Amino acid sequence: MTDALEVAGLVVDLPGRGGPVRVVDDVSFDIPAATTVGLIGESGSGKTMTANAVIDLLPSGATTGGSLRWRGEELLRASRARRRQVRGHEIAMIFQDPLAALNPTQTVGRQVGEILRRAGQSPQQVRSRVIELLDRAGIPEPAARLRSYPHEFSGGMRQRAMIALALAGSPALLLADEPTTALDVTVQARILRLLRDIQEDEGLAMLLVSHDLRVVAHVAHQVVVMYAGRVAERGPTSAVLREPAHPYTRALVDSVPAVRTRTALAHPLPGTPATPANRPSGCAFHPRCPIAREVCRVEQPSVRSVGSGRWAACHFAEEA
Repeated sequence: MTDALEVAGLVVDLPGRGGPVRVVDDVSFDIPAATTVGLIGESGSGKTMTANAVIDLLPSGATTGGSLRWRGEELLRASRARRRQVRGHEIAMIFQDPLAALNPTQTVGRQVGEILRRAGQSPQQVRSRVIELLDRAGIPEPAARLRSYPHEFSGGMRQRAMIALALAGSPALLLADEPTTALDVTVQARILRLLRDIQEDEGLAMLLVSHDLRVVAHVAHQVVVMYAGRVAERGPTSAVLREPAHPYTRALVDSVPAVRTRTALAHPLPGTPATPANRPSGCAFHPRCPIAREVCRVEQPSVRSVGSGRWAACHFAEEA
């Protein structure tokens, strides 16, 4: 299986008061074709910034380094015109807040069809394709919904409209940034099932950004765990969640209650999450780590192989 996207040593710096702040630091992972990779971590871990770097949607003033190879092509060295061509057509994004991402002054049908009109399709072709996309996204009576505005849709329906918009350019890679945030549990399950079905039916590669291990466990084949802008662990989802090789991953797993527990949280993570702006020396997780030792406070661990396609950035991964 070939890799649709290869991320190697990616760094993203944002301007700060005291100089550039490295919000993504030496991040590496691959997304094979027809595979879903989950990118997980607490708020501020760099997940969304990593996804935005892939699709070239970083804030003004941001600088990047490392490598982003899309089907063998280096995107970080591509022209601005080429990156615009990739965005939407080859790589599309499903944003976290569809109400903010969708234009409130335009109908849903017009927004979904925009990329088709720019491609030169006739009005009849655009209308037919938009109805098809809305139907594929699970919106009932799609022909009647063409003239609806985003505020006339429920939260789940708006997210389905976002999915239809993302599929309009026939992309090969979907970036889904917290696609079930603010949705109730039953709607979340339907959206995740829809994304999984689309990924499998269309043979798409997908990067699923989430803070929720349960979401990633149900959808992703591989998982990348991030903390303070760096990769803590990566590998096959079932193996990583069953036997974590990094104390941070273990803490995330333990913080998710089992189905039969009556408590809201099984074992909440202690302490405050580190961020790239206040990253501790050595291993960024050491102030919260139950097995931290002196070397953890002074030496940043490298991401190393821990066997069977597993990688972890921990001095004591075997012990963890």
